[in-house]
Amino acid sequence: MYINCKGQLIDLSVPKVMGILNLTPDSFYDGGRRKNNEEHLRQAEKMLTEGADFIDVGSYSSRPGAKDISEEEELHRILPVVEDLVEKFPEIILSIDTFRSEVARQCVEAGAAMINDISAGNLDEKMMKTVSQLQVPYIMMHMRGNPQNMKNLNNYGDLVQDILFYFSEKVDHAREIGINDLIIDPGFGFSKNIEQNFELLSKLELFQNLELPILSGLSRKSLIYKTFKTSPDEALNGTTVLNTIALLKGSNILRVHDVKEAVECVKLLHLLPN
Repeated sequence: MYINCKGQLIDLSVPKVMGILNLTPDSFYDGGRRKNNEEHLRQAEKMLTEGADFIDVGSYSSRPGAKDISEEEELHRILPVVEDLVEKFPEIILSIDTFRSEVARQCVEAGAAMINDISAGNLDEKMMKTVSQLQVPYIMMHMRGNPQNMKNLNNYGDLVQDILFYFSEKVDHAREIGINDLIIDPGFGFSKNIEQNFELLSKLELFQNLELPILSGLSRKSLIYKTFKTSPDEALNGTTVLNTIALLKGSNILRVHDVKEAVECVKLLHLLPN
């Protein structure tokens, strides 16, 4: 199972780690911790040194109830960082966390290699066509509504069946318009309550039926810290446990805040005999 990133074939048969680089002041875990581009570059360097295969850069907070920002503000935050990252780390494989097609286009033109869309095209009708034109891998996540209202949109007939049907329709459309490299993200924490998140994780292996790479984003999320009545700062151990389960159930990419621990998780599990 391969994806093509700027001419480089990435083998996902061995799981990869995607480090999160938030440029937002209000993300649920590390929002506002870094104040300028230099600090963002240092964080990216740290993650690359720790073994990150991809860096996922986002400047629009998608936490439940997050404030909406304009496309201009999103570009103002993200584009200079993308340009600086590509200049300082020419071999970096950047993923752009955005649901807006123009942000995706400008960032890819600046050197990014992949698009990570929480809405799978639902929040911008031009997104899939843009990705097809850019010919970059496309991560499609499951979410209902938008970050401002998604927490209220969690009524399902059959959770996993409904999400599988959602992806089957999205994949068919993406293939029709010429997107070659697709990755699916079941969307832990998006339009799902805590019990539904655990149900989704328990049945994650069913998504292998789509015959596409699976990305899991469980890092420091509320299903961990609300279960223990703590906070995102205290959710690293729980994250590692859930990442381990996700890998055992077929995840190909872990999207994480803590790269070192995720890389260790992948390495240890890879040593298990088949």
